[in-house]
Amino acid sequence: MKKEARFRHLEDPAFKIHHTRRTFGQKAADKVTEITGSWGFILFLFILLLSWVFMNAYVLIRYSQHPFDPYPFVFLNLILGCLAVIQAPIILMSQNREAQKDRIKNEYDYQINKKAEEEIKEIKEMLRKKLK
Repeated sequence: MKKEARFRHLEDPAFKIHHTRRTFGQKAADKVTEITGSWGFILFLFILLLSWVFMNAYVLIRYSQHPFDPYPFVFLNLILGCLAVIQAPIILMSQNREAQKDRIKNEYDYQINKKAEEEIKEIKEMLRKKLK
């Protein structure tokens, strides 16, 4: 009975990590990363870009002669640049949190594997003694 108590597993930190309170900034970074990393967002952005170019290169020139962003679409480039500048650090923050979770889980896996190896050695030794 005493020996069996020694073979208990370590507590899984993944449960604690998953249920820890996140700050508003962490929640926002995760949500922005989730939204902007989806195919829906890519499709939306693609349609928006095509619409912008079509409106300024064809419709507004043909009907009003005053496109709000004529070719080479400097304002569109400004908007896309600002989007990239804002989006990049937010994605990095979310990736850093995920990397931290992964490090903790990897350390837990290492401890479990190490403990399992020690237990297997003990079991082998016990079997060796019984078979003699």
